[in-house]
Parts: sequence; C-alpha cells; structure tokens
Amino acid sequence: MKRTGIPKFTAVIILLLAGTLLAWTPSKDITLNPTSLIPLPVSVQYTGKDFTIDYNTSIFYPEKQPGLKDPAQFLARLLRPSTGYPVPVIALKGKPSGKCIYLYLDISKKNKILGKEGYELIVTKKKIYLTGNTPEGVFRGIQTLRQLMPAQVEKRLLQSGPWNIPTVKITDYPTYAYRGAMLDVARHFFDVKTVEKYMDLMTLYKLNVLHLHLSDDQGWRIQIKSWPNLTKIGGSTEVGGGKGGYYTQKEFKELVRYAAKRYITIVPEIDMPGHIHAALASYDTLNCNNKKKKLFTGIQVGFSTLCTHKPITYKFINDVVGEIAAISPGPWFHIGGDESHATPKKDYLPFIEKVQKIVAAHHKKVIGWDEIAQTPLQPGTMVQFWANKKNVQMAVKKGAKVILSPGGRCYLDMKYNKQTKLGLHWAGYVNVKKAYNWEPDTLIPGISKKDIAGIESPLWSETVTNLQDIEYMAFPRLIGHAEIGWTPDSLRNWNNYRMRLGAQALRLDMLYVNFYRSPLIPWIDSNFR
Repeated sequence: MKRTGIPKFTAVIILLLAGTLLAWTPSKDITLNPTSLIPLPVSVQYTGKDFTIDYNTSIFYPEKQPGLKDPAQFLARLLRPSTGYPVPVIALKGKPSGKCIYLYLDISKKNKILGKEGYELIVTKKKIYLTGNTPEGVFRGIQTLRQLMPAQVEKRLLQSGPWNIPTVKITDYPTYAYRGAMLDVARHFFDVKTVEKYMDLMTLYKLNVLHLHLSDDQGWRIQIKSWPNLTKIGGSTEVGGGKGGYYTQKEFKELVRYAAKRYITIVPEIDMPGHIHAALASYDTLNCNNKKKKLFTGIQVGFSTLCTHKPITYKFINDVVGEIAAISPGPWFHIGGDESHATPKKDYLPFIEKVQKIVAAHHKKVIGWDEIAQTPLQPGTMVQFWANKKNVQMAVKKGAKVILSPGGRCYLDMKYNKQTKLGLHWAGYVNVKKAYNWEPDTLIPGISKKDIAGIESPLWSETVTNLQDIEYMAFPRLIGHAEIGWTPDSLRNWNNYRMRLGAQALRLDMLYVNFYRSPLIPWIDSNFR
C-alpha cells in the first residue's frame, strides 16, 4: 500500500468520545477505529450514538422502485431469526415514518461517483437511510449495514440482543468492477449447497463474480445434453478415485439464480485445448487416434490436448459453449488455455483464435488464462494473469483488460506455511499478510489501474475435498482480496487491516466458518467454538 503523500481518497471517522471530537485516518491510527468493516469504505463519519432495532422496526422501500424488494427481503431474512422481531417489508407510496430502515434509489443519480455498486448509508437514532443508483448498490450497502450490527445477527436462532447500530454516514463505491473468486469443482466435485454457502460468504465481503472451473483432466462437471458421456463417464470420478459428480443443467440454473439474488455473476470455464482428459476419456472421436483414454485421478498437468485438426473438435466446442451459454446470463465465457504443454504452439495459436470466434457467436466475451495473449484477441476479451507477466503486457498492448490472480498472492490453494496440511506450495507459501499486502496497479511493469478489470482468487482443489477444506484455505485470505478489489490503495494499511480482520472472528464464528486462525492476526475470541 502507498505509505507517503496525501491519499487521493480519505476515510475520516468522527467519534464523539467524552465530548471530544476525534478524527481517525486509517493509515495513521489503529487504536481509535471503532469498527471492523471489511472492505473498508471510502468515507465514514461516526456521530457517537446508536439506532436500536426493536419489535417496531420495519423495512420500507418506494412502491415505484420494485427492484428494491429483493434487497429488502434479504435484509429482513437476516434480521428475523436472531432478533425474533417480525421486521415487515413494506412498499411505500409516501415518506417513511416511525423507526425504520428505508431503502431507496437516487433516481436523479446526482451522486454519479457511486456508479452501479456504490451506496450512501446514513444511520440516525430514529431512522436508517440506504440509497444507491441501482438495487445492486443498495445490496452492497446492506452488507456494510450488516457488519455494523452485532455479530450475533448472523445466527439462525433467537439471540438476546440488544441490536444497536452506531450512527454513521458512509459514502462508498468499489475501486474495481470485477472482484471474483474461482472454485475448482473439477478435481474434486462440490455440490450445489456447498457452492451456495461459498457464495453466501462472498456476499458478505462484496465479491461479485464466481468463476466455476467446470472441467479438467479429472472430471467433467456440467451436463451437456448433446454429449451425454461427458458426465456419464467424465463426471464419474475425481482426484484420488472418488465418485465425482456433476451439475445437471437444472442445478446449474439454480446456482445462477442463487448468485443473481446476491448480485454475483457466474463465469463458467471449460478449459481447452489442455486440461481436457475427462472429455477424451468420454469420447473416442475427440482423440487423434480415435481411441478413448482411461480416466485419470492424479494431479499431474500438461499431458492432455484436444485434436485441434479434427472438424469434430470444433463441433464439440460449439455444442458445449452453446449449451452452457444458453443457461449463463453473464457476459463472459472462460476458455482456459493454460498449461497446454501437449499442444504444439503452431496448433495452439489457431485453435484459440477459432474458439474465441465460437464464443463470440454465442454472444459471450472471452476470458482466458494469460497464455491466450499470444494469439490475436477478440474485442472485449479479458486475460487472467496467473504466472507470466510478459503475456499480460502483450495482452494490454492488444487492447485487452486484465484480471489479476498472481499465484504467489491470490491462489487460495497455496499453503499458509510449511505446517499447513492442505494445499500446495509451487508458488510459495502465502500467509495472510502476503495475500493482502500488495497493490494491483504496481504488480506488473507497464500495467496501470486503467488496464485492470479487477482481481480474482482461485481455489484449486487437488487437496480440497469438502466445505470445511474450502473455508480453511479461503478464509481469511479471500477477505483481504475482497478489500483489495473494493478499497482504494491509499486507504489500505496492513496494521489497521489486521485489527479489523481480528474482529471478524466473531462474525465468522457465528456463521460456522472453519477459518484459519493465523498467528499474524489478533483474533477476538467469541468463546463460541
């Protein structure tokens, strides 16, 4: 983070303590920080009092803004179990009255700086006002309001309260539009409920993209009706020889619907021309010798390739992309393209060109790992950096935006240290400080903020087999990545962040998250475990 000069953005927290006005600037003062908000908002002003949720508290939104019904219901569903209060959601014709939470859209859009995801939150003793330019912005603000509440609000059973929220004015908006997490469901398969729980935790920290790695050498995880053996055979196992599994198209649609309710876009990935052994084991015609491969349950990479000269290969890709694109409302389709060591470069380059055109024909924009930058890129293509900085520099020269996923900072499958039982360490050990303490716009020479779409945190599943493993490897590192994507670099500071992160233990415990209690963080113990 930047350590010198006057920050471009300033978050000022005003406290009324013993009648004395105190200002808090994140980069300079830790001890006066009264909140554990993550991501840290752009601007915060505290006024030293409280709004108390009670039996009479209602949630209102304007009748003429029906898009706010879902965010309002989300907030009500959060509050009802723990408080025991009815918390009615009411569409209003006029102005709100009584003790209430009022959600509304700024139809004049006077505050253009908020953009699509920004919001303004004002908490007074009698009312809470939450506004944005879009329902999505209001929803992001609800996550901040949620973190201002006692952590016990996360429990699904009645809690004792009181339900005090500090009076405050917050103006907030993200630094990067793309703030993602990737889950590898191919090496080990994770069912719909597991993925939904992961999205729930992403939501709390304002992440807005879930990239699903749906195919690899070890498994094919999405139903393709025109190629049924992909799941019948290719989906039948996983790393270590387990039973595998896959999503029916109906189940995938459910994931998409669940994500949309949380303003999360699902990006499907079918990795090609490498990382494709599960498909080669499913159909003989996809192999150059017309013979099926045996199923693979190891963790080696770089040995498989589609037969790039066969016309059937491109029919296969067109069918697969077409069926997935039809049930994926988001704008992107990820084509992988990494570690294609078994594909000669003279075949790899024209293959990626052809696949980009297939994706475009299905009205999607391409994302690919940084190797695809070696080819001509279609307009709107995004290149995902994981290893090769020269590829990213090449991509930017070709007009592409970059998603940053540096292995030694963002890969959630990297071990925290030598003692970590799960994970790998080919990119080094990534402790909580290393995961947080970097700046996107200085990571790669020649790549500035204008070139960066955002950041993404991949979790590869060679050693990860269940929800508890996912949570242990992702949390708390994913929380830090969420702040990098949202909060201006000028406001981020490791010493301040570690204090705020320590306070998140209370909330994570209430959510039954199996997070790694890094010794670098002063965790506040809830005595809940």
